[in-house]
Amino acid sequence: MEKGTQIKILLEKLKEDSIEYRDLRVGNDREEQKNAIRSLMNIRMPGNLSEELLRMQDGYLQEELAAKGVVDLSDIPTLGEKYGSKISCGDRISIWQGDITRLGVGAIVNAANSQMLGCFVPCHRCIDNAIHSAAGMQLREECHRIMERRRMRHGGQYQEPTGTATLTKAYNLPCDYVIHTVGPIVYGRLNDGLREDLRHCYENVLKCCVENGIRSVAFCCISTGEFHFPGEEAANIAVEAVVKFLEMHGNVIDRAIFNVFKDSDREIYEKVMLHKSSDR
Repeated sequence: MEKGTQIKILLEKLKEDSIEYRDLRVGNDREEQKNAIRSLMNIRMPGNLSEELLRMQDGYLQEELAAKGVVDLSDIPTLGEKYGSKISCGDRISIWQGDITRLGVGAIVNAANSQMLGCFVPCHRCIDNAIHSAAGMQLREECHRIMERRRMRHGGQYQEPTGTATLTKAYNLPCDYVIHTVGPIVYGRLNDGLREDLRHCYENVLKCCVENGIRSVAFCCISTGEFHFPGEEAANIAVEAVVKFLEMHGNVIDRAIFNVFKDSDREIYEKVMLHKSSDR
């Protein structure tokens, strides 16, 4: 099936699947059609996914992934290889700039919200939206099942606490798993409690990796951006937590990757790493 035809058919199937947007009008521009597909996926509530729709979605997302290209662990240099850094465990730590949904590693980390269902804002630029959009609608379904089980244990108003780590499958992503963690939200002044919450995010993700035999993990910039945690302080906490964990737990993790998207975040992590290297 030609790419243009595949996109049009999937779009029509998603419109049919929706009650509110069955009559949505979309032009013939391919990018407009792809944005409409992503938007309809983003806003879809959990439940009743047909095998036909999933098969078509999976085919489309796998072609999108092939076009972007998968980045394997062997393609990502360590701090020592790239920067000559002498930071502790620098042979097992990397900084990589780019789209986290391209990484063919053991697990990628999603900065989730307390509802744990992904971002419902169409084509929003947050990492939660990017990961759910690339993984496919099955990821929201799995997160929903997990949250339903937790509500049965803890009550109907249960929301995922800050700092925990929840493992799911990756579906159409090239990684093996996604680990979801809810980072702290900075509403006013930063305080020690928020710093400790962020530290717990990194520690619990790494514990989750060890418990599940995951040997490589890529962290997004948890709690920065939409959650307003200052970037440089967040990077310092992230690096300290990861280095300390790797020092204490031997070689159970082969690689911890700090994934950044913006130039400013890459510069922050490079500054933090080189500063810590020169301090030793």
